[in-house]
Amino acid sequence: MEKHRIFSMSFAKIYPMYVAKAEKKGRTKTEVDEIICWLFGYSQHELEIQLDREIDFETFIEESPCLNPNRDLIKGVVCGVRVEEIEDPTMREIRHLDKLIDELAKGKTMEKILRH
Repeated sequence: MEKHRIFSMSFAKIYPMYVAKAEKKGRTKTEVDEIICWLFGYSQHELEIQLDREIDFETFIEESPCLNPNRDLIKGVVCGVRVEEIEDPTMREIRHLDKLIDELAKGKTMEKILRH
């Protein structure tokens, strides 16, 4: 089966789109970073290194220090597909991030977004 195009896209090229979506709704880059670090286990410094490396999205996920165990609490629809029903593990992690950024842009509190 052929891999989805997003897997080979540079995470550093997609990242500004997440930030722009959040900032357009009055949220911050810091909040986007907090979400990414929470979900994938990167420290802020490690995230910045990954962005500088311009690795693809698949590698960004594969090199994640520790996927957050609470990510399974992320439910809902992204791009017309239920996140919890996505079979491909890499695509599911990408959609987890998409869902959290959507929640940020919709005004949810960080406490709810990070499933505390």
